Amino acid sequence: MVKVELGKLACSGLEGHFGDIEAGARKALLHYVYKLKVGRKPVAAPRFLKAPSDTAAKFDLTFDRETEALLAREAGDQHTTVSRLATHAVLVYLAELEFLGVVPRNRETAPNGDNGG
Repeated sequence: MVKVELGKLACSGLEGHFGDIEAGARKALLHYVYKLKVGRKPVAAPRFLKAPSDTAAKFDLTFDRETEALLAREAGDQHTTVSRLATHAVLVYLAELEFLGVVPRNRETAPNGDNGG
């Protein structure tokens, strides 16, 4: 089981892209693990990353044993906790979506009803 704590920014990003914070966090962690499995070393968690001071969501996610073991090993290699690694994985995933130009599905429409697209 992976304990996840997310601040307002991460929650807002996940809600915007996926409509569901927990589902979005699950996708982010699975994406992070995929990178580990294929040898694409993800960006390391910054040493200053601590539990968000503006915690907006706390929940547990359950994965298969292999996924949880990979996350635990990576957290150990990075001298951090699995929970902090999970927070980092979500923020990195959201940054990658932004870089790739993925438009949030729940993007607000303009006042005239135009969504800008």
